[in-house]
Formats: sequence, structure tokens, C-alpha cells
Amino acid sequence: MMLFSAEDPLEDIFRIVKNELQRGALDPIHPFRFLSLASHTDSDIDVRYVVLRKLDEEMNLFFFTDYRSTKVRQLKNKPDAALLFYHPGERVQVRIKGKIEIYHQNDISRSFWSTIQGDAQKAYNAITPPGEIIPDPRTAYNWPTEMDDRFFCLIKVIPIHIEALQIHGLNHIRVVFQKKKDNWEMDWLAP
Repeated sequence: MMLFSAEDPLEDIFRIVKNELQRGALDPIHPFRFLSLASHTDSDIDVRYVVLRKLDEEMNLFFFTDYRSTKVRQLKNKPDAALLFYHPGERVQVRIKGKIEIYHQNDISRSFWSTIQGDAQKAYNAITPPGEIIPDPRTAYNWPTEMDDRFFCLIKVIPIHIEALQIHGLNHIRVVFQKKKDNWEMDWLAP
């Protein structure tokens, strides 16, 4: 199967990619629901999976994390990141580079916190901070009796560069979309 072909106009491919990202944010079983997020320090690169929670009209991507996590420290220090999505059924890879905005303990983060219900709030309320060395795995399974948003963090990725690669035998198709002011410039790339 293919999401797009060489006969499709670039504008249509852009809409297709945007639609698939939107589906990933809405559908828990869509392959774009989980993405790899790469961040960096002065001397190292980290990559991990995160869950796509929202895609807005401007194509900004949102995910949640614990404010105490290493990724938040890295993104605060170097507020840019790379994202990688892969759809095995359609054989499409999407890479996004973007700028980061971090929302914590403010109206924007609270509006997202209000959508998290029940035990899902535990993901952002563990007593032991993420990445801390512990004597036993069960040590990490402790939460306060009352859940709150003090460690909940919303990360917004503002895309500036998007590439999509349609894998197709020997005839792969690769496109690039680059944000210039308020418009997206679109080009074909050699795969």
C-alpha cells in the first residue's frame, strides 16, 4: 500500500501527511500515535518514544511528560528537537524538525491536564522522579493519594521542516516541506 505517489501534487501530499498525523493524535492504534523524539545536550543525543496527544491547525504537535524528566531539562536547555514517525502498513516515514515550547503550571498546561482522567494521572504523579536509581522496580509504583498537575508538563513542537518518504520498491518518493514565515515551501527530494 502507499499513502502517496509521484503523480500526486505536493499540496495533496502535504494534506495527506497532515491528515495521518491528525489521525495519530486521535486514534490510539494508529502507527503515528507513538513517535521517536530526539533531543540533545552539548555532548550527547537522546531519543525516546512519546505519545502524540494533539495536532493543531498550524501543525504544532503536542505531547505530555513529567516535568522532572531528563527530556524536559534537555529541551529547556536546547529548545529544538527531531521527531520520527513510521507507518509500517503504508511504508511511510515522516521526519519533523521543530522548535520547542514547554508549558508547566500555567493555563495552557492546565487545560490539557483537565482532559486526563483517573489512573492516567498517575503517569505524572509518581513520588519517585523519572530516571532516579531505585533498589527495586516496585519502588517506582508509589503515588500520592491526591493527584495534581505539579509535575505535569505539556510540550509543543513547532515544526519548521517536514520530510516524508514513501517506500516503494526501487522507486521511493521523498518530499520536503519547509516553513517560511507563515507558508510551507514544498519540494521533491531524491530519495
